[in-house]
Amino acid sequence: MVKHLLLKSGMLRVAFNSKFLLRVTNIGLRGVTLLSKFLLIFILARFLEPAEVALYGLVVATVGYSLYGLGFDFYSYSTREILGSDKEHWARLLRDQSVFFGLVYCLVIPLLLLVFYNELLPWSVAPWFFIIVVLEHLAQELNRLLVAISRQLLASVILFLRSGLWALFVALVFWLSEDMRSIDLVMTAWALGAAAACFLGASALMKLDRNSLKSRVDWSWIKRGIVVALPLLVATLAVRGVFTIDRYWVQAIAGADILAAYVLYFGVANAIISFLDAGVFVFLYPKMISASRNKNRKEFDKGMRQLLVQTVIVTIAFSGLAALLIHPLLGWLDRPVYTENVTLLYLLLIAIGVYAVSMIPHYGMYAMSFDRHIIISHVLALPSFVVLAYVFSEWSAKYAVPLALCGSFGCVLAYKTAAYLSVKRKKNWELAEQQEASV
Repeated sequence: MVKHLLLKSGMLRVAFNSKFLLRVTNIGLRGVTLLSKFLLIFILARFLEPAEVALYGLVVATVGYSLYGLGFDFYSYSTREILGSDKEHWARLLRDQSVFFGLVYCLVIPLLLLVFYNELLPWSVAPWFFIIVVLEHLAQELNRLLVAISRQLLASVILFLRSGLWALFVALVFWLSEDMRSIDLVMTAWALGAAAACFLGASALMKLDRNSLKSRVDWSWIKRGIVVALPLLVATLAVRGVFTIDRYWVQAIAGADILAAYVLYFGVANAIISFLDAGVFVFLYPKMISASRNKNRKEFDKGMRQLLVQTVIVTIAFSGLAALLIHPLLGWLDRPVYTENVTLLYLLLIAIGVYAVSMIPHYGMYAMSFDRHIIISHVLALPSFVVLAYVFSEWSAKYAVPLALCGSFGCVLAYKTAAYLSVKRKKNWELAEQQEASV
């Protein structure tokens, strides 16, 4: 008996250690990815002219926004479907999702030519833009899928390939070779990193059970997904539009030099969201979805408490660290345009911090499949930002956009919090009724 207990205790200890090691490795990989992106933006700011840094920021924002059009926010439907299905059906669901994406590509990619036709971006970056946007979308979807099926470590490796490794390579080349310092090198390395991520992710999916592929494409499943995803897509395009329009707005009213500083400081502030995605959200929201599906109120509430505590701690700690370390980094850059506009960083840290906290009620409602309030809050984000940016533009060209971000995300946080509390009360009431009926 004692021997049995010791053996069981040893097995539990090994399992705990393995789980802990897995999480540490996962966070480590994502941390290196984050540091790589950090390093890249500072290297670009050091060795490129502000106008080139501004162009890079516009390309990044436009690629990021285009991904939502290509993805159609279909993952918001397919992720919950995969989590609620047996493993032997996963290959079929992924194939049907791929068929849908193929159709979306045929519609959206030609429309993206308008970005260059309207001279939002120069034609010189068009070839790289289209290559990168397709590869980035495929890598992003593979990353989301692997997270959904609890392959977080592999997802972190893929994220490192598409966002970290190539950034380290560019930073090293820029540091060592003056002749290689160009936007073209950045675009080439970016495309190769995304391609490597796609290859690794696709290789992992080849191990899925393929027997379900014998069935035909389920068009009714795709149609249901479109019905679910379309309102979410509208909401996502609205809230992510804020993160794209902001840069074009800064360029229009303040010029390329201020935009270069804005791009640098936004990259610093946005690292809060990147770290939360890597070390907090990716671990907690799948468990919260499962708890909600299983009507396990205790586990769901535990997940929400963890989400609240970890999000607030990370946000405050990172903001304080960024505010302290930015000044020695600016001394290293030795470019007045960044030093003179450091106040932008403090405003952006506030804005992104508020946005990060708004993700707490967001994931709570998402896990409970109450998407309507998420949609409403995100749709409201864009018009509130536009109105505030217009008002603040009359006062300050430099600070109008970051102040508008603070106000817009504050509105989103207030709405999501009120909506979540209302939804949670309703959910608890329904669970209480079910428990009374079962008794």
